[in-house]
Amino acid sequence: MNTSSRRMFLKTTGTGLLAAGLSSAAKAVPGERVRHAVVGVGGQGRRHAQVFASFPDCEVAALCDIDPEQMQKAIQKAPELATAAPIADFRKILDDHTIDTVSIATPDHWHTPVALAALKAGKHVYVEKPCSHNIHEAALLRAAAVKTGRCVQHGTQARSGEAIKQAMALLRDGTIGKVRMAKAINHQLRKSIGREPECGPPAGVDYDRWLGPAPVHAFTKNRWHYQWHWFWDYGCGDIGNDGIHQIDQARWGLGVGMPKAVSASGGQLFYEDDHETPDTQVVAFEYDHCYLLYEMRLWTDYDLEGHDNGVVFYGDKGKLEIGRNGVDVMLIGEEKKHIGPYADINDHVRNFLDCVKANHPAGLAAPIEEGAISTALCHLGNIATRVERKLKIDPEKWECIGDAEAQKLFTRDYRKGYELSEIWRTN
Repeated sequence: MNTSSRRMFLKTTGTGLLAAGLSSAAKAVPGERVRHAVVGVGGQGRRHAQVFASFPDCEVAALCDIDPEQMQKAIQKAPELATAAPIADFRKILDDHTIDTVSIATPDHWHTPVALAALKAGKHVYVEKPCSHNIHEAALLRAAAVKTGRCVQHGTQARSGEAIKQAMALLRDGTIGKVRMAKAINHQLRKSIGREPECGPPAGVDYDRWLGPAPVHAFTKNRWHYQWHWFWDYGCGDIGNDGIHQIDQARWGLGVGMPKAVSASGGQLFYEDDHETPDTQVVAFEYDHCYLLYEMRLWTDYDLEGHDNGVVFYGDKGKLEIGRNGVDVMLIGEEKKHIGPYADINDHVRNFLDCVKANHPAGLAAPIEEGAISTALCHLGNIATRVERKLKIDPEKWECIGDAEAQKLFTRDYRKGYELSEIWRTN
């Protein structure tokens, strides 16, 4: 895509799409029972289906996946989903005006396209993290939520955790003193994916549609289920896969939005396989009065700082930690105090359904206005890693200052027929 056409693309997708109206047949507030559809029924999508179906005021009416095998696994895991309509093309869901809500658990490169189309069709949306494949998409989805007035919940479910909300209140109250730094830690062991040869896609799979806006590439098993996370065409590496939870919590606790500068370094110190994304990464997000640090090591199978993936807030009176074991506060000279357990996706889905039924986007625990910012931070960390230099950011405009190469990575070239302007159209 040349410079002039890219500029026109940004103009049409940034303003023209938002000028498009809502489907007049869609209703903002559903009936007593919410009719829900899940788009993408891999591991996390199957979890979506089970959790949504567990609430008596929600019916999972449709399951959508491009892979019929995934659809079968979803039904086998939860027999109560056997009555859900199996759908291969998500656009058919958009045409069904009886469906109120859609949750999206596709590969990252389809998150924003499906979410935009669902919003235009009048649906409320629960979108998995990260909400987008790039910063431009995150900004567009954030604006689309405001324009349409629909509920858009981001899949950073820790924001629905009662103990974590209590932790944020303790930070605001100055319990650990002035906090000048928070560290978001992603340390775990992810095994090598090896190397896989090119081959034909599985039977019954429309691989071209799976690729969607991404460039054409021959099928390999490592660019397929879950392993797509480790390729820039479809995923964002583990900073966008797991690290976004910790970055979101750190940003929430610090009370900050977009940074003024980002520096990063990362690479592969562990893997010798088909991975494109780093297994080791360090990112520093700079703000006027504090720093947010992100550390990622995908080759450590032991706890660090007392827990696995987590966040540490450093104050001048002590520290507060959030991890999978819950929330702990350690003041200088005092015993550690356990505040409560970690968050559960059930609470997050319940919050979404309650807000949908009340048509109350302001009540969302993780509104896309916040989710888009945390997603953008993950993308900024990856961009700084890839260009290998510090980025200066305009936090109001969401632009990189004086670095055309880095700014180019704020969006992508969309394959013909899968441009956002085409995806936005539901017919």
